[in-house]
Order: sequence, then C-alpha cells, then structure tokens
Amino acid sequence: MNGQLELRDHLDAYLAVREALGFNDAARKALLSSFVEYAITAGRWPIDARLALDWATGPSSVRSAAGQASRLSTARRFLRYLRASVPETQVPGSGLLAPPRRRRPYIFTQEELARLLGAAAAMRPRRKLRPHVYVSMIGLLASTGIRAGEAIRLTVDDVLLDADPPRIAILETKFRKSRIVPLHPTTVEKLKAYGLLREKLGYAGLSDLFFMSEIGTAISYAFFATWFTRTARRLGMVPSSGARQPTLHSLRHTFAVERLTQWCLEGAPVQQWIPNLSVYLGHVSPVETYWYLTATPALLVTAATVFREYVSLGETL
Repeated sequence: MNGQLELRDHLDAYLAVREALGFNDAARKALLSSFVEYAITAGRWPIDARLALDWATGPSSVRSAAGQASRLSTARRFLRYLRASVPETQVPGSGLLAPPRRRRPYIFTQEELARLLGAAAAMRPRRKLRPHVYVSMIGLLASTGIRAGEAIRLTVDDVLLDADPPRIAILETKFRKSRIVPLHPTTVEKLKAYGLLREKLGYAGLSDLFFMSEIGTAISYAFFATWFTRTARRLGMVPSSGARQPTLHSLRHTFAVERLTQWCLEGAPVQQWIPNLSVYLGHVSPVETYWYLTATPALLVTAATVFREYVSLGETL
C-alpha cells in the first residue's frame, strides 16, 4: 500500500524532471494524475501492463482510437521512468494500440502564396496598418517557417534587420526554447519597408510589438488564423483526399518541405543537415523534423529521383 501511495511522489518527480527539460506538461499532468489515481484505486502493485491498457481504453477514456493510443503512450513514458525505481513495473508494448495516423499537411505552391499575399494587401481600409501587418506576417511565416504565435510575440528589439547577419530572436517560445533565425535578404527588405511604414503611420509610439493591431495591442491569433483559413478556402485552395485543410500552420509545413526538397535537388547531405533545420524550426528533436521527409508525395519522388541518379552514377564508375 505504501508503494502505491508513493506513486504520487514518483509522478511529481517525473513531471519535475520534464519541466526542467523545458516541456510544458499541463495536459500530461492531468492525464497521469488520472492514471495514478486509477492505479491506486485498483490496488495492483507493482503496476502491470494490463492495468495501463485498461486505463487507456476504459469507459472513462476518450472514445477515439487515436486518443486511446495517445493515453497509453503517455502512461508508457511514465512507467519507463518508474521502472528505474520499481524494477517490477511492467511497461506495455508499443504495438498494443494502433498509433494515430497524421494526415498529410497542405503544401502551398508559390502561386498560391502570391494570391494569399495579394488578398492580404487588398484588405480594407488600405490606409490602415492591418493589411501591411498581415502581408508582412504571412511573408515572414512563409520564408522562415516560424510559428504564427512566435511572430505575433516579436518585439522591435527581437527584429534585428541591421545586424550581420540580419535575424530575428525567438525568445522563450514553445518548450521554453530560444533560438536565432537568420533572414533571407528579400525578407529583410520587406520587413524594413513594413517597419518604415509602421513609423510613418504613427504606430511606433503605441507599442513595442513589431506586429500590432490598430490600437497597439497584440494581433489576435484566433482572428488572424480564421481570416487565413477562410481566405484560402475562398481562393479555391482545397486539399487532396486525406490531406489537411490549409491553415496558418501549413506555411510552416510548406517551408520545411520546400527546404528539404531543395536540399535533395542540390545533392546536399540531408541526414547531416536535418538537425540544423530542426533547431531552426524550434523542434525539440530531429525526430519531429524527420516526419516532413514523408509529408508529401512530391518530396518522396524528388528524394527517390536523386537516389536513382546516385545509384546510376555508381554503376558507371
């Protein structure tokens, strides 16, 4: 019984370690607190694999298969940690529940990006700041792959357009990570033009935020994301079967896929360089970035073509 009650202490220690590593575990804490109380109530100690599976798929759990697989995966990570202190702990196998399948992201073409920028520029009233904010934000997201929330939180001091190299500083973002994002010269040019216009229209004195609303407050993520999705739909951007709808996050996917595709075409050592892309995107590990390698058929075709050319070269030597 004492061991069961110590479960709460083990959970607190586990979450403290993850917090120290920079993870935001609000949802994980709620799930694992439920799991620990379930284990204590069940009275089975040490914890066995069947108990974890029953909790993940039980009547009080979410109904979808993907949700149940996610619950079991969360429990598995905690049980692996717990087994270091309680060796008799059983960890369920990874194949007990089918993992959720990630739908293919929507990847914008250059022509579609141009039409989205045109729609933003045509917003009314044209002499106000908002059209220029939306154009500049969409351009920045498309050219850097940063998250929309990261762009919204940028201050004037974070946007270093005259530095060498020009860059933006993403501070204390997702997973409490900070990073430096170098900018392409064309992006720098557009952001400088926006900054000058921001001052000319008299908005510089309202806020230190680089992108702001008409009254100097932060841009509403919900409003911006809704406008973007509706505009993409209005412009006829419809996903293929099994793919996601175009959203703001699709700009991030598009950047990553385009970068990987270009590397493949250039014959670059993708496996060596992908950790750099992972850092640039602010991923916790390259594993998240590797998913982009299978994100689109076009990228797979490009990679396969490059590989065939490499094989053919070897056969002629």
